Amino acid sequence: MMAKFAESLILASQSPRRQLLLKEAGYDVTVVTPSPHAETPPRLDETPRESVLRIAREKAEDVAGRVEKGVILAGDTLAELHGQPLGKPTDRDHAREILRALRGQDHFVWSAICLWRRPTDEIIVDVDRTTVKMAPLSDEEIEEYLDSGLWEGKAGAFGIQDRTGWVDIDEGSLTNVVGLPMELLSRMLSQMKQ
Repeated sequence: MMAKFAESLILASQSPRRQLLLKEAGYDVTVVTPSPHAETPPRLDETPRESVLRIAREKAEDVAGRVEKGVILAGDTLAELHGQPLGKPTDRDHAREILRALRGQDHFVWSAICLWRRPTDEIIVDVDRTTVKMAPLSDEEIEEYLDSGLWEGKAGAFGIQDRTGWVDIDEGSLTNVVGLPMELLSRMLSQMKQ
């Protein structure tokens, strides 16, 4: 059970997975979607950790410019394989390429959280990392998953909640892999001044 937070949260995301995690944990959440230009892609001069921290802050800042009062919660998730970021696939072919690279491999999932309180502009940003191993999937399994369309909009072209037996958590948070590390969020909210 997560620690309760006295204020309602403003979720800077359309992600149904993030909304569900927050609702299941008992948080009162309002959704304010960041502008399309608020999320810039990872840069070549950044590590995956640096990318998710920057992007989460960009999303929170965008929403903070439109909100007078409340605590904005923005997040970003990125998969990393052999030091290379694997963001959201651009199309089916890209998703196939990502899944083929991940099969049978250990990789990392990074999720950053930015909390931005308005109007005081108190900001807390932190990141969580989970080590994940994907099963050695066949081409047929990959194609069947691609047919489902579930890969769309997901970092690393895959959602752990989409298929059982495909992914094992070696170390870290399951909710991080879903897209919002709830344990980290609870700690960060307790750090914010009430």
